Amino acid sequence: MTETHPMGQLHLSHEESGEGLPVVLVHPFPFTHQYWAPQLTAFVDHCRMIAPDMRGFGDTPAIPPFNVDRYADDIANLLDRLSIERAVIGGCSLGGYITLAMWRRHRDRVRGLMLFDTRATPDTDADRLRRAGQIDFARANGVAAVAEQMVPMVLGATTRERHPEVAERTRQIMLGATVDGIIGAVEAMMHRPDSTPLLPTIDVPTLIVCGAEDTVTTPVEARQMHDQIAGSVLELIEGAGHLSSLERPAAVNHVISEFLAGLIYP
Repeated sequence: MTETHPMGQLHLSHEESGEGLPVVLVHPFPFTHQYWAPQLTAFVDHCRMIAPDMRGFGDTPAIPPFNVDRYADDIANLLDRLSIERAVIGGCSLGGYITLAMWRRHRDRVRGLMLFDTRATPDTDADRLRRAGQIDFARANGVAAVAEQMVPMVLGATTRERHPEVAERTRQIMLGATVDGIIGAVEAMMHRPDSTPLLPTIDVPTLIVCGAEDTVTTPVEARQMHDQIAGSVLELIEGAGHLSSLERPAAVNHVISEFLAGLIYP
C-alpha cells in the first residue's frame, strides 16, 4: 500500500520477504520492483529482502520532484518506516545511480553496496540529447511503445537469441511504469551528478556486477568503478546484457549469495 505524508513526503510501495540482514534492491529504468523477483525469494533464510517501486513505477504515484537525491531520500524514508537502521543497498542502472546517491546523502544507513550494470559518470551532452528524444517519444507514444523500443537495447545478444521468454517478461514488467514516471526518471538521469569522486570514499563492502554483453553500461565502466572502490568485488556475468539479474538470475544469485555471506558471517 502507498501512502503520502501530509507534508508531501512520499511513501514507496514495496515488497519484502524473509528475515535477517536487510537488503534493499532498487529497480532499473523503466521497471518496477518485479524486476527483482528472482532475488526476492532467493535469500529469505538469512536476509530481509526489500524491493520498492520508485516514484511513478508500479504502485508508487508519480509525484515530483524527480531526481536521484530525492529518490535516495525516499529509500531512507522507507528504512525509517521499516525501523531499519542500516541495510545493504543494491541497484541496477538507474537503481545504481540511486544507490550511489544513498552513499552520498545517507551513508550512515548503508551496510554494504551492490552495483548492478550501472556507472558512476554523469551523462554526456550526447546522452542528454538522446534522453530528451526519449521524453518526447514517451509523451507522444506511451508506455507500451517505450517498452517495445527498449527491450532489444537492454538485453544481451545471447538472451535475445536463446531466451525469447525473458524478452517478453522484460516487456511485461516495463508496462508497470507510467508516462509521468518515465519522464521524471529520464530527467533525473539527465541531470544526475558525477558520482566518480564518491568512489574512493566508499569504505563498506561493495559488489559490482555487470553483464559481459552489456552495451549500455559496459564492463569497461564496471572495471573503472572497481579500480576506484578499495576492496570491491567485480563479477562479469557471461551471456547477459544490461539486465544481468533478470537474464542470468542463477549466476547473479550465486555471486550475491557469496557477497552477503561475507556480511552475515564475517
